[in-house]
Amino acid sequence: MQNILTDLVRRQTKVYGTDREAFSRVDVQAGACHPTSWGDFSTAVDAMSCALEITGIEPGDMVAVLSHNSPEILITDFACFRNRAVPVAIYATSSPEQIRYIINDAGAKVILVGSQGLYRAVRQVQKECPCLQRIIAAYDDIELDRDDNASMHFSDMLELGRLASPACRASVERRCAEATPDDIATLIYTSGTTGEPKGAVLPHSCFNSALQAHKECLTMVSDTDTSLCFLPLSHIFEKAWTYFCLMMGIRVAINFNPKEVQETLRIVKPTCMCSVPRFWEKVYTGVQDKIAGMKGITRWLTQRALKVGARRNLDYKRLGLEVPPLLEMQYRFFDSKVFSKVRHAIGMDNGRFFPTAGAPVSGTIVEFLRAIGLNIVVGYGLSETTATVSFYPEVDYVIGTVGLPLPGVQVKIGEENEILVKGPSVMRGYYNRPDENARAFTPDGWFRTGDAGLFDHNGNIVLTERIKDLFKTSNGKYIAPQAIESRLGEDRYIEQVAVIGDQRKYVTAIIIPAFDALKDYARRKGIAFDSIEDLVQNSEIRKFIEERIERMQKGLASFEKIKRFTLLPKEFTIESGELTNTLKIRRPVINHNYADEIEAMYC
Repeated sequence: MQNILTDLVRRQTKVYGTDREAFSRVDVQAGACHPTSWGDFSTAVDAMSCALEITGIEPGDMVAVLSHNSPEILITDFACFRNRAVPVAIYATSSPEQIRYIINDAGAKVILVGSQGLYRAVRQVQKECPCLQRIIAAYDDIELDRDDNASMHFSDMLELGRLASPACRASVERRCAEATPDDIATLIYTSGTTGEPKGAVLPHSCFNSALQAHKECLTMVSDTDTSLCFLPLSHIFEKAWTYFCLMMGIRVAINFNPKEVQETLRIVKPTCMCSVPRFWEKVYTGVQDKIAGMKGITRWLTQRALKVGARRNLDYKRLGLEVPPLLEMQYRFFDSKVFSKVRHAIGMDNGRFFPTAGAPVSGTIVEFLRAIGLNIVVGYGLSETTATVSFYPEVDYVIGTVGLPLPGVQVKIGEENEILVKGPSVMRGYYNRPDENARAFTPDGWFRTGDAGLFDHNGNIVLTERIKDLFKTSNGKYIAPQAIESRLGEDRYIEQVAVIGDQRKYVTAIIIPAFDALKDYARRKGIAFDSIEDLVQNSEIRKFIEERIERMQKGLASFEKIKRFTLLPKEFTIESGELTNTLKIRRPVINHNYADEIEAMYC
């Protein structure tokens, strides 16, 4: 079987011609997108392929990529594929220690860096990375050290490749022709909520299977769509989704700065985009905040619109039923007067398909988004499974589940209700980690996901908890903290939550408020404050948050409910080690960093 990724860019250039846009880079300051055609993409990949060959990259060699999202990542990835080399993505938010670890673990010979700061971070650890031979600076304004004689700018690499000899070009073509599905396509390093990150080995066969299965299932997307690439391309979800978009001819708009995503959305107006639940939680709380501030007829009209939208999209469209004419007429009215304005404010005027995964997502948020015409498609997957294990079908999806398994992917429930996965898109194993591989797979070859779940009566997967996160109180009651954290995340005054309670008498939480929303509330209520510290220590604010937590916990068992909480004046961050690069909380670090605050809640 021919590898889908190995020569994808050249094949698509033949399909679409040299002038059609393949991707663009979003320029927020200019309010515009700078497009790259398939022809220019192909020319750049060919040049970088030759440059890598000239600088000594051999089949099987590792090429690290350390950058925020950029066209240079895609060019490097596909140049590696043509050489049978292996791109290894490193999160741009990684510490120097993490960068050093991954370079050495993978044995990367070359690394692409996307900023001056990242160049400095690599130079800081380069002497401890004997395998690393060359740094490629993605942009010409990245200043190289005077004593750095081995590094080059990306533009110089392209020029080197353009001047390649016929023998070099022939060598690359031969490598490309000899590529096999068993070749490693990439190493995806897990975010490491506990312990050191591990490199999941994903051969081309994994992508061949996953991409083909998505093509068969996702008939609702086509080459008329535009996708916004804003999750890090070091994240398997964004990487696999972007590869899928390129395979389908979907235009990809690349967002460089994740902090500019709201502005980027308004410029691009994507029809599709993959994202994580936290993005939609912020959308939901933002819209709910605006609704809460409405008065009179405007508020009534909005609430009426939401009821109509929910009835039409959830009671009829979701089930594939014909919508009654009167309900359809009401929906079209509210869609033009209310929902279209909400979608426009978000930057999703033309939105059609929004896959989301990576963490639990609240059913309340899914219902709301579907009601206003934003088709969020909940799924489940891991780095080790080339992203997708399951997702909502187009019709008959069940809110509260993560959908049906992808064709070709087998799923069963093992001991402790653990979800086990087998299939051609499951990784080969962890790179250089035979000890971890023995733990990761059952004796008969099923991958242990570490997530607990069950099947509903229609075969949909229901996630119940992350097994490693599950803890037991001193009273013997099991608590699934992610479910509680997800529920509290719906509240517009709560930004981050870490639920505590392992071997404790009751459940507590460390809560980071949504500071801007809390300041607005304090001003409206005449609560004086000079700083965030003042706010989180204020008795009225604490009572206000306590009341909201109690409402959000309605329906939970008594032993699951948060009995005490601590408000912090600063967010959990990647830099402090409290969050992974994929923004999951590291519970051991939080337990250590806030040991005093936690102990105080049990006095």
